[in-house]
Amino acid sequence: MASIQRAEGTFDLLPDEAKFWRKFRDTAFEVFGRYGYVPIETPIFEQTALFVRGIGEATDVVSKEMFTAISGENLNTLLGGGHLKAKSRLSLRPEGTAGVVRAVAQNGLVTQGGAPVKLAYAGPMFRAERPQKGRQRQFNQVGIECLGADEPTIDAEGIIMLMRFYEAIGIPAGAMRLLVNSMGCENCRPAYRDKVRAYILEHADALCEECQRRADTNPLRAFDCKKEGCREVMAGAPRIVEHLCDDCHVHYDAVKGLLDGADVAYVEDYTLVRGLDYYTRTVFEVQVIEGMGSQNAIGGGGRYDKLMAEIGGANTPGFGFALGYERCLLALQAHGFEFEPAVKYDFYIACVDDSVRPLAFTVAQKLRDAGMQGDIDHQHRSLKGQFKQADKLSADYVLILGPDEVAQGVVKVRNMASHNEVLVPLGEADRIVSSFTDSTAARAAGATS
Repeated sequence: MASIQRAEGTFDLLPDEAKFWRKFRDTAFEVFGRYGYVPIETPIFEQTALFVRGIGEATDVVSKEMFTAISGENLNTLLGGGHLKAKSRLSLRPEGTAGVVRAVAQNGLVTQGGAPVKLAYAGPMFRAERPQKGRQRQFNQVGIECLGADEPTIDAEGIIMLMRFYEAIGIPAGAMRLLVNSMGCENCRPAYRDKVRAYILEHADALCEECQRRADTNPLRAFDCKKEGCREVMAGAPRIVEHLCDDCHVHYDAVKGLLDGADVAYVEDYTLVRGLDYYTRTVFEVQVIEGMGSQNAIGGGGRYDKLMAEIGGANTPGFGFALGYERCLLALQAHGFEFEPAVKYDFYIACVDDSVRPLAFTVAQKLRDAGMQGDIDHQHRSLKGQFKQADKLSADYVLILGPDEVAQGVVKVRNMASHNEVLVPLGEADRIVSSFTDSTAARAAGATS
């Protein structure tokens, strides 16, 4: 019988990587926390209508890539020719913004006259794409959303915060390129869309069928086409910066001025539109310059001042971004990153014979309760085998316990780096712990230096 394999487009985060993913998230929340962002958790699936109305029915995400979540009972209803109520039409989240905005609206987190709500999230997203390097069907994102403020300071602050995070996890500033643009607003974008539509129709023979179709569904998405021929044609399309209303010009110039003041380098990319319909005004994307080919975007986002109203909430300005963990990992690995071992023990207790195992178990538990990480032999290995196991686990200290030590009321503690050994009274767990405290502190200091 063939073994069952993981689903196509998914990956197992084995212990070393799972530990790094936790560090990745913790670093994000720590950096974002400096700016007032606090964690939020939303469901992995939502009503399909949330994504259709929020992201846009004409986007590839909604029209091609969403996974439908359906119960057996509802499946039988559909197969029997019945119809599902809206609340029973569910989809796995393809991105995080719509769910967070829904949660803010439903729970009334934005209050009249109150400070803007700043939220951060991390977790899996799902898109039915063709799996390839840097693009999976289940992938992890970290993101932020700020609801309740339309000032350009929020936009600039978010962009700077994201760049600071990348540097904190080890992606060199010189290895990244920040692209910025403005998408305009409901006052100036409709006329611009019409101009782009006319341009697409005028150059239809040089564009792919998908871009030709977008002329009627969402002309600006033609800027996102990855086909080189289409990219060359669209490079000559009208620039939105030349069609912004006065308010959008002022907002865009303010964002760029704040980035300049913070010494954050950026490139204005007039073809940058991002892939979702909800963006207004500021949009941005961070790319890795070398080593990742065409899948070089590691994060981005922008302003979405009409999204909450689109999903039935109050008219509330918003700004957010998301970054892909897997893409960031590829960027890190391109610069020599390697995972640290998931297991790094403070201690390992080696038993000379089986008679001391119950006592070894008790000592190990006391040390764990005191905050140490360690283990004992669970497989009746020889003493030599236990030392080999301690080496594999990178234990700082091995506690050797046998009948002779028990008779003397001591445990022999060996420093695995220096091979020095000392006898410590069994009843003085604090003295045993103090031996580890120094090494643990030294290791922690080395990790942060």
